[in-house]
Amino acid sequence: MKNFSVLFVSLSSLLLFIGCAQPPDYPIEPVIEYSSMSSNIARQNILNGPAGDTILATITFTDGDGDIGNENDETTIVITDLRDNTPEESAIKLPKVPEPGANNGISGEIIFRLLPTCCLYPPEFEQVLCTPSTSSFKVDTLRYEVYIIDRAGNESNKIILEPIYIQCI
Repeated sequence: MKNFSVLFVSLSSLLLFIGCAQPPDYPIEPVIEYSSMSSNIARQNILNGPAGDTILATITFTDGDGDIGNENDETTIVITDLRDNTPEESAIKLPKVPEPGANNGISGEIIFRLLPTCCLYPPEFEQVLCTPSTSSFKVDTLRYEVYIIDRAGNESNKIILEPIYIQCI
């Protein structure tokens, strides 16, 4: 009987602990962190030629109110080319993540494609964008700034992905 009492008290304590567990305490604005990229070397996209390489980037996120993604065509991941501060034309739209309930924070991982891009030649090379290099400028360094926007319009922190070395061949 004593073993049963110890078992009962132990199970009751465990259930009480599980039942009182609090949801994660994340801020309502999304918070993102860089995780990885499939590669940091890519061939450039050639005008009227072969497509360049595609790179997969992975970021992690938390959001206190769980309102990531949407059902319409609004941009939810903003990617900016820091070479000229140009937002990418193919901004990413995340599908709506169903809210698990009021005030429930969520966390996860987002994997997205970075589409091929062109080398930006310095003016002194007088080279047309998206054409193979005809000079000593053979590699361009590209860095992307990334942030996400939730359904309430809250913007996450901005992160900078690791450099991508574009082969201008």
